[in-house]
Amino acid sequence: MLLEDYNSFCSSLPHATHVVQWGGAHVWKVGGKVFAIGAVGEGEQLAVTFKCSEFSYDLLKERPGLRPAPYLASRGMKWIQRQSGESMDDAALRDYVAESYRLVSAGLPKKLKSELGLL
Repeated sequence: MLLEDYNSFCSSLPHATHVVQWGGAHVWKVGGKVFAIGAVGEGEQLAVTFKCSEFSYDLLKERPGLRPAPYLASRGMKWIQRQSGESMDDAALRDYVAESYRLVSAGLPKKLKSELGLL
């Protein structure tokens, strides 16, 4: 997945906002909470970090091209980073980013979800 494709997909999600921070990472948020982080690393490969369920985390963390997300997973959070498409193609990545958006949206305060029309 190219950075432009990642940004285009994330921008299609309702009320998603974009900021470039943390040394050039493309960070996508809903209600001010991060649901995806994309950064171009070595070799110009896009690495995408997303939140997932505990089940998905356990399933994905040992697969080639995927790893527990640096900084986030070490703090007990269930976030995965896709470093290559070796065991997760772009369609599956979009599905996981959409699920991350859903998980983060579900955790927003009820008042904010109502204001954003997410109820």
